[in-house]
Amino acid sequence: MNGSALLVLEDGKVYEGEPWGKLGQTMGEIVFNTGMTGYQETLTDPSYRRQIVVMTAPHIGNTGVNDEDPESRRIWVAGFVARDPSRRTSSWRATGSLDEDLVKWGIVGICGVDTRAIVRHLRQAGVMRAGIFSGTALQDQSGRTMPHEDLVEQVRQSAPMVGADLAGEVTIEAPETIKPIGAKRATVVAVDLGIKAMTPHRLAERGAEVHVVPRDTPFQVVADLKPDGVFFSNGPGDPAAATIEVELARAVLDAGLPLFGICYGNQILGRALGFGTYKLRFGHRGLNQPVKDLATGKVEITSHNHGFAVDVPVGSPVLAPHDGGRYGRVEVTHIDLNDGVVEGIRCLDRPAFAVQYHPEAAAGTHDASYLFDRFMDMIAPAQQSTPASR
Repeated sequence: MNGSALLVLEDGKVYEGEPWGKLGQTMGEIVFNTGMTGYQETLTDPSYRRQIVVMTAPHIGNTGVNDEDPESRRIWVAGFVARDPSRRTSSWRATGSLDEDLVKWGIVGICGVDTRAIVRHLRQAGVMRAGIFSGTALQDQSGRTMPHEDLVEQVRQSAPMVGADLAGEVTIEAPETIKPIGAKRATVVAVDLGIKAMTPHRLAERGAEVHVVPRDTPFQVVADLKPDGVFFSNGPGDPAAATIEVELARAVLDAGLPLFGICYGNQILGRALGFGTYKLRFGHRGLNQPVKDLATGKVEITSHNHGFAVDVPVGSPVLAPHDGGRYGRVEVTHIDLNDGVVEGIRCLDRPAFAVQYHPEAAAGTHDASYLFDRFMDMIAPAQQSTPASR
Protein backbone atom coordinates (compact mmCIF):
# COMPACT_ATOMS: atom_id res chain seq x y z
CA MET A 1 0.00 0.00 0.00
CA ASN A 2 1.38 3.38 -1.00
CA GLY A 3 0.15 6.80 -1.94
CA SER A 4 -2.92 8.38 -0.46
CA ALA A 5 -6.65 7.75 -0.56
CA LEU A 6 -9.64 9.79 0.53
CA LEU A 7 -12.96 8.75 2.01
CA VAL A 8 -15.43 11.51 1.15
CA LEU A 9 -18.89 11.82 2.71
CA GLU A 10 -21.78 13.72 1.13
CA ASP A 11 -21.99 16.07 4.13
CA GLY A 12 -18.46 17.31 3.38
CA LYS A 13 -16.49 15.17 5.83
CA VAL A 14 -13.19 13.91 4.37
CA TYR A 15 -10.89 11.27 5.87
CA GLU A 16 -7.38 10.67 4.51
CA GLY A 17 -5.80 7.23 4.52
CA GLU A 18 -3.97 4.75 2.31
CA PRO A 19 -5.21 2.87 -0.77
CA TRP A 20 -6.35 -0.71 -0.17
CA GLY A 21 -7.40 -3.15 -2.82
CA LYS A 22 -7.90 -1.67 -6.28
CA LEU A 23 -6.91 1.91 -7.07
CA GLY A 24 -9.66 4.10 -8.44
CA GLN A 25 -12.97 5.41 -7.19
CA THR A 26 -16.23 3.95 -5.94
CA MET A 27 -19.53 5.33 -4.71
CA GLY A 28 -22.15 3.93 -2.37
CA GLU A 29 -24.04 4.30 0.87
CA ILE A 30 -21.55 4.20 3.73
CA VAL A 31 -22.52 1.86 6.59
CA PHE A 32 -20.70 0.24 9.50
CA ASN A 33 -20.50 -3.38 10.62
CA THR A 34 -19.88 -4.17 14.29
CA GLY A 35 -18.85 -7.80 13.79
CA MET A 36 -15.49 -8.81 15.22
CA THR A 37 -15.17 -11.75 12.84
CA GLY A 38 -16.55 -12.92 9.51
CA TYR A 39 -15.20 -10.25 7.17
CA GLN A 40 -15.21 -12.67 4.23
CA GLU A 41 -18.88 -13.46 4.83
CA THR A 42 -19.59 -9.73 5.03
CA LEU A 43 -17.83 -8.99 1.75
CA THR A 44 -19.72 -11.73 -0.09
CA ASP A 45 -23.16 -10.93 1.36
CA PRO A 46 -25.27 -9.66 -1.58
CA SER A 47 -27.21 -7.44 0.84
CA TYR A 48 -24.20 -5.07 0.76
CA ARG A 49 -24.68 -4.29 -2.94
CA ARG A 50 -23.90 -0.59 -3.55
CA GLN A 51 -22.67 -0.04 0.04
CA ILE A 52 -19.29 1.02 1.37
CA VAL A 53 -18.70 -0.98 4.55
CA VAL A 54 -16.71 0.35 7.51
CA MET A 55 -15.46 -2.40 9.84
CA THR A 56 -15.50 -1.32 13.48
CA ALA A 57 -13.09 -4.11 14.45
CA PRO A 58 -9.66 -2.51 13.93
CA HIS A 59 -7.63 -5.47 12.65
CA ILE A 60 -8.99 -7.02 9.46
CA GLY A 61 -7.59 -9.69 7.16
CA ASN A 62 -5.45 -11.74 9.52
CA THR A 63 -6.97 -15.08 8.43
CA GLY A 64 -6.88 -14.23 4.73
CA VAL A 65 -9.56 -15.66 2.45
CA ASN A 66 -10.51 -19.21 1.51
CA ASP A 67 -12.86 -21.11 -0.78
CA GLU A 68 -15.20 -22.34 1.99
CA ASP A 69 -16.45 -19.19 3.73
CA PRO A 70 -17.90 -17.04 0.90
CA GLU A 71 -21.67 -16.57 1.13
CA SER A 72 -22.09 -16.09 -2.63
CA ARG A 73 -20.26 -16.22 -5.93
CA ARG A 74 -18.40 -12.91 -5.56
CA ILE A 75 -17.65 -9.86 -3.42
CA TRP A 76 -20.59 -7.45 -3.51
CA VAL A 77 -19.58 -4.44 -1.39
CA ALA A 78 -19.03 -1.18 -3.26
CA GLY A 79 -16.04 -0.31 -1.08
CA PHE A 80 -14.26 -1.46 2.06
CA VAL A 81 -12.87 0.57 4.97
CA ALA A 82 -10.64 -0.66 7.81
CA ARG A 83 -8.18 0.84 10.21
CA ASP A 84 -5.43 -1.77 10.21
CA PRO A 85 -5.32 -4.50 7.52
CA SER A 86 -3.14 -7.44 8.42
CA ARG A 87 0.29 -7.43 6.79
CA ARG A 88 0.37 -11.21 6.64
CA THR A 89 -2.09 -14.08 6.46
CA SER A 90 -2.05 -16.48 9.42
CA SER A 91 -4.43 -19.39 8.85
CA TRP A 92 -3.99 -22.93 7.56
CA ARG A 93 -7.33 -22.55 5.77
CA ALA A 94 -6.26 -19.50 3.76
CA THR A 95 -5.92 -19.76 -0.02
CA GLY A 96 -4.99 -16.09 -0.46
CA SER A 97 -4.83 -12.70 1.18
CA LEU A 98 -7.71 -10.30 1.64
CA ASP A 99 -5.88 -7.56 -0.30
CA GLU A 100 -5.43 -9.91 -3.27
CA ASP A 101 -9.14 -10.76 -3.20
CA LEU A 102 -10.14 -7.09 -3.15
CA VAL A 103 -7.94 -6.47 -6.20
CA LYS A 104 -9.31 -9.57 -7.95
CA TRP A 105 -12.90 -8.34 -7.64
CA GLY A 106 -12.09 -4.72 -8.37
CA ILE A 107 -13.00 -3.43 -4.90
CA VAL A 108 -11.69 0.04 -4.06
CA GLY A 109 -10.83 0.33 -0.39
CA ILE A 110 -9.15 2.60 2.10
CA CYS A 111 -7.22 1.83 5.30
CA GLY A 112 -5.24 3.69 7.91
CA VAL A 113 -8.24 5.85 8.79
CA ASP A 114 -9.79 6.44 12.21
CA THR A 115 -12.76 4.09 11.88
CA ARG A 116 -13.94 4.96 15.40
CA ALA A 117 -14.30 8.61 14.37
CA ILE A 118 -16.11 7.62 11.18
CA VAL A 119 -18.58 5.43 13.04
CA ARG A 120 -19.20 8.05 15.71
CA HIS A 121 -19.98 10.54 12.96
CA LEU A 122 -22.37 8.14 11.21
CA ARG A 123 -24.09 7.40 14.52
CA GLN A 124 -24.78 11.12 14.88
CA ALA A 125 -25.46 12.13 11.29
CA GLY A 126 -26.89 8.86 9.95
CA VAL A 127 -25.71 6.80 7.02
CA MET A 128 -25.22 8.70 3.78
CA ARG A 129 -23.63 8.52 0.38
CA ALA A 130 -19.85 8.40 0.22
CA GLY A 131 -16.98 7.79 -2.14
CA ILE A 132 -13.46 6.38 -1.94
CA PHE A 133 -10.87 7.97 -4.23
CA SER A 134 -7.28 6.84 -4.85
CA GLY A 135 -4.70 6.90 -7.64
CA THR A 136 -5.69 8.92 -10.69
CA ALA A 137 -9.23 9.32 -9.32
CA LEU A 138 -7.77 12.06 -7.11
CA GLN A 139 -6.69 14.05 -10.16
CA ASP A 140 -8.50 16.09 -12.77
CA GLN A 141 -7.97 15.74 -16.52
CA SER A 142 -4.89 17.96 -16.28
CA GLY A 143 -3.30 15.72 -13.65
CA ARG A 144 -3.78 18.20 -10.85
CA THR A 145 -5.07 17.17 -7.44
CA MET A 146 -8.81 17.72 -7.27
CA PRO A 147 -10.17 19.97 -4.51
CA HIS A 148 -12.15 18.21 -1.81
CA GLU A 149 -15.19 20.24 -2.79
CA ASP A 150 -15.19 18.67 -6.26
CA LEU A 151 -15.02 15.17 -4.82
CA VAL A 152 -17.88 15.94 -2.42
CA GLU A 153 -19.97 17.12 -5.38
CA GLN A 154 -19.28 13.84 -7.22
CA VAL A 155 -20.56 11.96 -4.19
CA ARG A 156 -23.68 14.10 -4.03
CA GLN A 157 -24.41 13.27 -7.66
CA SER A 158 -24.33 9.50 -6.98
CA ALA A 159 -27.48 7.38 -6.66
CA PRO A 160 -29.17 7.26 -3.22
CA MET A 161 -30.25 4.03 -1.52
CA VAL A 162 -33.84 5.23 -1.04
CA GLY A 163 -35.83 4.05 -4.03
CA ALA A 164 -33.13 1.61 -5.20
CA ASP A 165 -34.44 -1.71 -6.55
CA LEU A 166 -31.32 -3.87 -6.33
CA ALA A 167 -32.48 -7.47 -5.90
CA GLY A 168 -32.46 -7.94 -9.66
CA GLU A 169 -28.74 -7.12 -9.71
CA VAL A 170 -27.77 -9.91 -7.31
CA THR A 171 -30.27 -12.72 -7.93
CA ILE A 172 -29.17 -15.88 -9.74
CA GLU A 173 -29.76 -16.13 -13.49
CA ALA A 174 -31.06 -19.70 -13.51
CA PRO A 175 -32.59 -22.00 -10.87
CA GLU A 176 -30.35 -24.18 -8.72
CA THR A 177 -31.17 -27.17 -6.53
CA ILE A 178 -29.59 -28.05 -3.18
CA LYS A 179 -30.17 -31.65 -2.20
CA PRO A 180 -31.26 -32.55 1.34
CA ILE A 181 -28.70 -33.79 3.81
CA GLY A 182 -30.03 -37.19 4.80
CA ALA A 183 -33.61 -38.26 4.17
CA LYS A 184 -35.83 -35.83 2.29
CA ARG A 185 -38.60 -34.34 4.41
CA ALA A 186 -39.90 -31.54 2.22
CA THR A 187 -39.51 -29.44 -0.91
CA VAL A 188 -38.81 -25.74 -0.42
CA VAL A 189 -38.62 -23.04 -3.06
CA ALA A 190 -36.21 -20.27 -2.02
CA VAL A 191 -36.69 -16.96 -3.82
CA ASP A 192 -33.24 -15.45 -4.29
CA LEU A 193 -33.33 -11.74 -3.48
CA GLY A 194 -29.65 -11.86 -2.54
CA ILE A 195 -29.53 -15.18 -0.72
CA LYS A 196 -26.54 -16.28 1.34
CA ALA A 197 -25.21 -19.78 0.70
CA MET A 198 -25.63 -20.83 4.31
CA THR A 199 -29.41 -20.36 4.17
CA PRO A 200 -30.32 -23.23 1.81
CA HIS A 201 -27.68 -25.27 3.61
CA ARG A 202 -29.53 -24.78 6.92
CA LEU A 203 -32.73 -25.95 5.25
CA ALA A 204 -30.96 -28.92 3.65
CA GLU A 205 -29.61 -29.89 7.09
CA ARG A 206 -33.25 -30.31 8.12
CA GLY A 207 -34.15 -32.53 5.20
CA ALA A 208 -35.37 -29.97 2.68
CA GLU A 209 -34.70 -30.19 -1.02
CA VAL A 210 -34.24 -26.52 -1.87
CA HIS A 211 -34.97 -25.07 -5.30
CA VAL A 212 -33.35 -21.62 -5.42
CA VAL A 213 -35.08 -19.50 -8.07
CA PRO A 214 -34.54 -15.98 -9.47
CA ARG A 215 -36.51 -13.15 -7.89
CA ASP A 216 -38.70 -12.65 -11.00
CA THR A 217 -39.89 -16.27 -11.18
CA PRO A 218 -43.64 -16.40 -11.95
CA PHE A 219 -45.78 -18.05 -9.30
CA GLN A 220 -46.91 -20.75 -11.70
CA VAL A 221 -43.27 -21.84 -12.09
CA VAL A 222 -42.99 -21.94 -8.30
CA ALA A 223 -46.21 -23.96 -8.04
CA ASP A 224 -45.02 -26.41 -10.70
CA LEU A 225 -42.14 -27.36 -8.38
CA LYS A 226 -44.81 -28.56 -5.90
CA PRO A 227 -43.26 -26.87 -2.88
CA ASP A 228 -44.27 -27.63 0.67
CA GLY A 229 -43.11 -24.13 1.61
CA VAL A 230 -41.63 -20.97 0.09
CA PHE A 231 -38.72 -18.98 1.49
CA PHE A 232 -37.93 -15.32 0.74
CA SER A 233 -34.28 -14.42 1.29
CA ASN A 234 -32.29 -11.42 2.40
CA GLY A 235 -31.21 -8.89 -0.22
CA PRO A 236 -30.22 -5.28 -0.95
CA GLY A 237 -32.19 -2.17 -1.74
CA ASP A 238 -35.30 -0.31 -0.69
CA PRO A 239 -38.29 -2.64 -0.10
CA ALA A 240 -40.62 0.19 -1.10
CA ALA A 241 -39.25 -0.18 -4.64
CA ALA A 242 -40.01 -3.91 -4.81
CA THR A 243 -43.03 -4.91 -6.87
CA ILE A 244 -42.33 -8.31 -8.42
CA GLU A 245 -41.34 -9.81 -5.08
CA VAL A 246 -44.40 -8.42 -3.28
CA GLU A 247 -46.79 -9.82 -5.88
CA LEU A 248 -45.09 -13.21 -5.68
CA ALA A 249 -45.43 -13.19 -1.89
CA ARG A 250 -49.14 -12.41 -2.21
CA ALA A 251 -49.56 -15.31 -4.63
CA VAL A 252 -47.88 -17.61 -2.09
CA LEU A 253 -50.19 -16.34 0.67
CA ASP A 254 -53.24 -16.78 -1.56
CA ALA A 255 -52.21 -20.37 -2.29
CA GLY A 256 -52.01 -21.16 1.42
CA LEU A 257 -48.38 -22.26 1.17
CA PRO A 258 -46.20 -21.85 4.28
CA LEU A 259 -43.99 -18.77 3.90
CA PHE A 260 -40.80 -17.88 5.77
CA GLY A 261 -38.75 -14.75 5.15
CA ILE A 262 -35.59 -13.26 6.58
CA CYS A 263 -34.26 -9.69 6.40
CA TYR A 264 -35.42 -8.32 3.01
CA GLY A 265 -37.87 -11.24 2.96
CA ASN A 266 -39.37 -9.87 6.18
CA GLN A 267 -39.88 -6.51 4.53
CA ILE A 268 -41.41 -8.16 1.46
CA LEU A 269 -43.90 -10.07 3.63
CA GLY A 270 -44.73 -6.87 5.48
CA ARG A 271 -45.41 -5.03 2.24
CA ALA A 272 -47.43 -7.95 0.85
CA LEU A 273 -49.65 -7.69 3.93
CA GLY A 274 -50.11 -3.97 3.30
CA PHE A 275 -47.73 -2.46 5.86
CA GLY A 276 -45.25 0.28 5.08
CA THR A 277 -41.46 0.27 5.40
CA TYR A 278 -39.06 3.03 6.37
CA LYS A 279 -35.33 3.75 6.35
CA LEU A 280 -33.40 3.49 9.61
CA ARG A 281 -31.02 6.27 10.61
CA PHE A 282 -27.94 4.05 10.53
CA GLY A 283 -29.30 0.52 10.35
CA HIS A 284 -28.27 -2.71 12.06
CA ARG A 285 -25.18 -4.51 10.79
CA GLY A 286 -23.11 -6.95 12.80
CA LEU A 287 -23.26 -10.05 14.95
CA ASN A 288 -24.33 -8.67 18.31
CA GLN A 289 -27.85 -7.24 18.10
CA PRO A 290 -30.09 -8.13 21.10
CA VAL A 291 -33.56 -9.19 19.96
CA LYS A 292 -36.43 -10.09 22.30
CA ASP A 293 -38.93 -12.84 21.50
CA LEU A 294 -42.16 -11.28 22.76
CA ALA A 295 -43.86 -14.66 23.23
CA THR A 296 -41.22 -16.19 25.48
CA GLY A 297 -39.40 -13.15 26.81
CA LYS A 298 -36.13 -14.71 25.72
CA VAL A 299 -33.37 -12.41 24.46
CA GLU A 300 -31.34 -13.64 21.50
CA ILE A 301 -28.01 -12.24 20.29
CA THR A 302 -28.43 -12.09 16.54
CA SER A 303 -26.74 -11.28 13.24
CA HIS A 304 -28.13 -8.32 11.27
CA ASN A 305 -27.68 -6.52 7.99
CA HIS A 306 -30.52 -4.14 7.22
CA GLY A 307 -31.10 -0.44 6.72
CA PHE A 308 -34.90 -0.58 6.37
CA ALA A 309 -37.63 -1.87 8.68
CA VAL A 310 -41.32 -2.81 8.60
CA ASP A 311 -43.82 -0.45 10.22
CA VAL A 312 -46.15 -2.77 12.14
CA PRO A 313 -47.75 -1.76 15.48
CA VAL A 314 -46.25 -3.56 18.49
CA GLY A 315 -48.76 -5.04 20.92
CA SER A 316 -52.09 -6.63 20.15
CA PRO A 317 -52.60 -8.28 16.74
CA VAL A 318 -53.83 -6.01 13.95
CA LEU A 319 -55.65 -6.70 10.72
CA ALA A 320 -53.34 -6.75 7.69
CA PRO A 321 -54.26 -3.61 5.70
CA HIS A 322 -54.02 -5.07 2.19
CA ASP A 323 -57.29 -5.57 0.32
CA GLY A 324 -59.59 -5.04 3.25
CA GLY A 325 -57.73 -7.40 5.54
CA ARG A 326 -58.01 -10.52 3.42
CA TYR A 327 -54.86 -11.98 4.96
CA GLY A 328 -56.24 -11.74 8.48
CA ARG A 329 -54.47 -10.81 11.67
CA VAL A 330 -50.77 -10.05 12.08
CA GLU A 331 -48.67 -9.63 15.20
CA VAL A 332 -45.14 -8.51 15.99
CA THR A 333 -43.09 -11.40 17.39
CA HIS A 334 -39.65 -9.87 17.95
CA ILE A 335 -38.21 -6.41 18.66
CA ASP A 336 -34.68 -5.02 18.82
CA LEU A 337 -33.80 -4.03 22.38
CA ASN A 338 -31.45 -1.25 21.27
CA ASP A 339 -34.03 0.85 19.46
CA GLY A 340 -37.38 -0.97 19.52
CA VAL A 341 -37.37 -1.73 15.78
CA VAL A 342 -39.71 -4.52 14.70
CA GLU A 343 -37.58 -7.62 14.07
CA GLY A 344 -40.22 -10.27 13.40
CA ILE A 345 -43.85 -10.66 12.34
CA ARG A 346 -46.26 -13.54 11.86
CA CYS A 347 -49.70 -14.07 10.40
CA LEU A 348 -52.26 -15.60 12.73
CA ASP A 349 -54.65 -16.67 9.96
CA ARG A 350 -52.10 -17.72 7.33
CA PRO A 351 -49.04 -20.00 7.60
CA ALA A 352 -46.50 -17.20 7.27
CA PHE A 353 -43.83 -15.57 9.43
CA ALA A 354 -40.58 -13.65 8.97
CA VAL A 355 -37.73 -12.09 10.91
CA GLN A 356 -35.54 -9.09 10.14
CA TYR A 357 -32.27 -10.77 11.12
CA HIS A 358 -30.16 -13.74 10.00
CA PRO A 359 -30.79 -17.09 11.71
CA GLU A 360 -28.33 -18.82 9.37
CA ALA A 361 -25.62 -16.66 11.04
CA ALA A 362 -22.40 -17.45 9.26
CA ALA A 363 -20.35 -15.98 10.75
CA GLY A 364 -22.23 -15.17 13.88
CA THR A 365 -24.26 -16.43 16.79
CA HIS A 366 -26.72 -19.29 16.43
CA ASP A 367 -29.34 -18.22 18.97
CA ALA A 368 -31.99 -17.98 16.25
CA SER A 369 -31.33 -21.22 14.35
CA TYR A 370 -34.58 -22.63 15.80
CA LEU A 371 -36.47 -20.54 13.24
CA PHE A 372 -35.56 -23.03 10.53
CA ASP A 373 -37.06 -25.76 12.71
CA ARG A 374 -40.17 -23.62 13.12
CA PHE A 375 -40.51 -23.36 9.36
CA MET A 376 -40.11 -27.11 8.91
CA ASP A 377 -42.70 -27.70 11.66
CA MET A 378 -45.06 -25.34 9.84
CA ILE A 379 -44.54 -27.31 6.64
CA ALA A 380 -45.37 -30.68 8.22
CA PRO A 381 -49.15 -30.17 8.67
CA ALA A 382 -49.34 -28.36 5.32
CA GLN A 383 -48.08 -31.51 3.63
CA GLN A 384 -51.28 -33.27 4.69
CA SER A 385 -53.36 -30.89 2.54
CA THR A 386 -53.28 -30.35 -1.20
CA PRO A 387 -54.05 -26.75 -2.17
CA ALA A 388 -55.47 -26.37 -5.66
CA SER A 389 -52.37 -24.52 -6.81
CA ARG A 390 -50.18 -27.45 -5.87
